[in-house]
Amino acid sequence: MKFAISSKGDPVSNSIMQKMKTYLIDFQLEYDEDRPDIVISVGGDGTLLYAFHRYRSRLDKTAFIGVHTGHLGFYADWVPDEIEKLVIAIAKTPYQVVEYPILEVIIRHNDGGREARYLALNECTVKSIEGTLVMDVEIKGQTFETFRGDGLCMSTPSGSTAYNKALGGAILHPSLRAIQLAEMASINNRVFRTIGSPLILPEHHTCMLKPVNDVDFQITIDHLTLLHKDVKSIQCRVANENVRFARFKPFPFWKRVRDSFVGDIGR
Repeated sequence: MKFAISSKGDPVSNSIMQKMKTYLIDFQLEYDEDRPDIVISVGGDGTLLYAFHRYRSRLDKTAFIGVHTGHLGFYADWVPDEIEKLVIAIAKTPYQVVEYPILEVIIRHNDGGREARYLALNECTVKSIEGTLVMDVEIKGQTFETFRGDGLCMSTPSGSTAYNKALGGAILHPSLRAIQLAEMASINNRVFRTIGSPLILPEHHTCMLKPVNDVDFQITIDHLTLLHKDVKSIQCRVANENVRFARFKPFPFWKRVRDSFVGDIGR
């Protein structure tokens, strides 16, 4: 089996990375940064997002494992004290592959010739560089509303606990094949009106965002910030690809949600 390790870059994460690399090579596993079967992310959720984008062309071949060295991460199953246990599991135990849906974003431009395709593990956000964002929102080819406000966020189920939650969006179990559209400070008065609630779209529904005026847009894909000019449309839907996680033990999603956001307050 071939493996690679991505580190957050701090001393603790780098130390764990080197230790795991040595142990796994001792178990006759091959270190291969170009074509790994397993990628171990050591750090936080941001480190795993970086690894996801680095290996986005190998999503059907590469599975991810998260080791968190800071605060509890939603993509990290393991803690530093479990490193030896994890190494033995990787070297000796067949692992279960769990697949979760991701987001496909296609940005088309008015010249008709340029098209940019991105994959997001957490979310895509759209904001206007100057002033209010004004977007026609189409769902399944039908106009749903004209949005006016600070911006829009399209998230995956596994990313629903991130920026989407801060916007008042719902938390979705990552096994659900859906995407979610949440508003950022929409304008609602006697003249302008938006739905004002998050929308959850199944995988066979496509959401199209079409600019009403000719402005430049700041578009984020997870941790990546992009500037797009002359945009004709932004198409969002559940991607054909999935993210794959290597599981050696149960992943209690709702327990993770509770531990992160509720804890033992009030007990």
